[in-house]
Amino acid sequence: MHIPTITGFYLALLALLYLVLGLQVSRLRRGHRVVFGDGDNIKLRSAIRAHGNFAEYVPVIVLLVAILEMSGMPTARVHLLMGMLLVARLLHPLGMYVGPRTMQFQICRVGGILLTLLVLLAAALLALARFWPF
Repeated sequence: MHIPTITGFYLALLALLYLVLGLQVSRLRRGHRVVFGDGDNIKLRSAIRAHGNFAEYVPVIVLLVAILEMSGMPTARVHLLMGMLLVARLLHPLGMYVGPRTMQFQICRVGGILLTLLVLLAAALLALARFWPF
């Protein structure tokens, strides 16, 4: 069995980003004295959603890519998928702290989620093509 070292490397970087996002939520909760929820604070709400959105998408994508890597997918494709995911997840939170209809919002938040969805779609289709039982 091939150990998914490329995916593991990118996962470590993504875990550090997840840590930063979680620390941002904690910092804002402490600063605004909010124990639960968002306290109707827009910055805290944005931080919570950036952290939550990461947790909603990244595990499934990383698992798919790791399985593909273990099954022998070319290393260039693994780097491409995981590199795109890393860029997407770096962009997305940058767009969470600006107003809608701004250029930064469009590039970062919208671009980040679209790139995330593209990586999810590509990984799912590659997995279906590789593991189709018929």
